[in-house]
Parts: sequence; C-alpha cells; structure tokens
Amino acid sequence: MAEPQTPTARTPLDGYTGPIGGPSDAGVVLGEVRFQGKLNLRGNPGDAAFRKAVAGAIGVEPPTAPGAVATAGDRSILWLGPDEWLIVTPTGDETALKPALDAALIGLRASAVDVSDNYTTVRIGGPKARWVLAKGWPVDLHPQAFGPGRVTQSNLALTNAILRQTDDAPTYEILVRPSFAKYLWDWLTDASLEVGCRIDAA
Repeated sequence: MAEPQTPTARTPLDGYTGPIGGPSDAGVVLGEVRFQGKLNLRGNPGDAAFRKAVAGAIGVEPPTAPGAVATAGDRSILWLGPDEWLIVTPTGDETALKPALDAALIGLRASAVDVSDNYTTVRIGGPKARWVLAKGWPVDLHPQAFGPGRVTQSNLALTNAILRQTDDAPTYEILVRPSFAKYLWDWLTDASLEVGCRIDAA
C-alpha cells in the first residue's frame, strides 16, 4: 500500500511567476509574498473597550484615520473603513492570533475572521514601481499624497485591490483575490517591459 502523501501548501502564483532573476538595473522588482496571515477585524473605533482589547491581543490599537496603518513588530493593522480593518501577520501567526482576539473581544460588538486564503499578495518595488502602478491605478501615489504607512483601495487594471506602501524605496504590497492573481501578475510584467523587470523571492 502506498504511503499517504502529505499535502503541499501552494499559492495561486506557484509555478507561474517564472524563474527568479533578471536585469540588475531593472526599474521594477516583482515578487510574491507567500502565505501571509490576514484577519478581517470589525468593531466600533469609538469604543475604548474595543480599542483596548485589540491592543492587548495585537500590541497596537486599530488606526482610526482613513488610510492609516498601525504596526506592532511584524504585525500590521490596515484601515479599510470606519469600522473595518485588515490585520496582516507573518506566516502562521494568524493561527494563534485569531483565538487570542476572539477571547479579547468577548462581550463586545466586534468580530475577527481569518481571511488568509482570500488574498494573494504581490510586492512591487524599484525606482519605477510608482510609474508602473500609475498606468492602472487611479489614486494619486505622489509622495506628497501617499507614502509609507498608508493604505488605499481601488481598481488596479480592472482588478479590485488593496495597495499598501511599505517603505520610501518605494515598495508596495498589492492584495488581490486569488482568482485575479495571475491576471495581475501578467499586467504588471507587461507594464514593466519599458523599464525592465526582475523577479525576486519576496
């Protein structure tokens, strides 16, 4: 009898992004951020008990300013709406964080839902990253309007996406539905042809 096979974790872009490498002077560097943990958080930001509960479980209160990002170590809380946030964690951290949040939120009008499999994350950086994104992103990404620690939602090349800037390089993380991941990857590589594209192990 054959030995039982252990399932192998895969992402929507496994085997699709091509080999790692490319021009050293490429204007754009692309990579997939694999297996990030993601939790959708809902609650009342005006409730001090809610903010305290979240801070106790995560290490930081959920941001209340539109488009803001709060961080605690490797964890980030992205503002998505007046009463909605996305918690982004390192791989596997969501497994322990979800029950901790559930316990902290008992008795409050709030919820935390594991949506890790509901998003694929593509990282784009390099000196021409902003220029490439501007081809299909309607929100102003000029440094005076958008910078590190900011997040926004819109359509990138007809794909609904969450866009977060992580540093001044600039580097961005694009969160999209898994079913659109290959389409978005193709669009980004095509939009980068003029400036050169290198594939990195994000």
